[in-house]
Amino acid sequence: MKYDLCCIGYITLDKVVTPQKTVHMPGGTSFYFAHAIKHLNTEGFQLVTALADSEMSVVNDLRRDGIEVKVLPSTHSICFENIYGEDTNERKQRVTAKADPFTIEGLQDVDSRIYHLGSLLADDFSLDVLKHLAGKGLLSLDVQGYLREVQNEEVLAVDWLEKEEALKYIHILKANEHEMEVLTQCTDPYDAAVKLAEWGVKEVLLTLGDKGSLIYVDKRFYEIPAYPVENVADATGCGDTYMAGYLYMRKRGASYQEAGCFAAAMCSVKLQSYGPFGGTEEEVHSLIKKENAVI
Repeated sequence: MKYDLCCIGYITLDKVVTPQKTVHMPGGTSFYFAHAIKHLNTEGFQLVTALADSEMSVVNDLRRDGIEVKVLPSTHSICFENIYGEDTNERKQRVTAKADPFTIEGLQDVDSRIYHLGSLLADDFSLDVLKHLAGKGLLSLDVQGYLREVQNEEVLAVDWLEKEEALKYIHILKANEHEMEVLTQCTDPYDAAVKLAEWGVKEVLLTLGDKGSLIYVDKRFYEIPAYPVENVADATGCGDTYMAGYLYMRKRGASYQEAGCFAAAMCSVKLQSYGPFGGTEEEVHSLIKKENAVI
């Protein structure tokens, strides 16, 4: 079967530490992305993940919620510790266990029009895997994992050495403010977006925290606002929620501006509770409509 949208990434074991509390929960790009899609529309969506048998209960829960899940075996699941301070845009991370990398062989029978890769660590997806998937559909990528290297359980910030070769195969790229600086050495998001496009990215998405986000396509910028949040509970998974909302709307024919606004509003809804996005499409549209009326 050919899917419209396929998210490939690990379900992790997460320990989220904030000034208010410590929570143990499943996590990872695939977990947050799939839960966001679950509250929108699961038709035409497939999740591909790799995890240890001990975490299969999380997959079974997703399947009961109507998510089509393909599981690749792994000796271990990734275990992340995310520590947030008062500034939710900043976090420290540790990795206490790693899963097996995704391979061309393991993804051979995965067929989709759009592939979203949720990289968590630098060796999750090799350049050969990127090339293979780009030959089958449009490739969307959250760059965060390529800028993370694990040494003695500590997550260190690194540059992506193969970026100029790899980005030729990426249609849609998401990076946050810190990641765009590491990738491009540009502190201005407009300059960074242009540079990423010059390297081959067709749709550049830069999330800028409470300053909103910026989309750059075909030499045109789209400025996306950050929607107000009454109480920030948990920022983990916001980038994954943004991409789920953006790709969901784009595959339905929404404009770049419309898709970006929907994605940003989804993040605002998600920020106000622990765990993945649990709102509704109507709730997201209502928030956009409310803010448009204020403006």
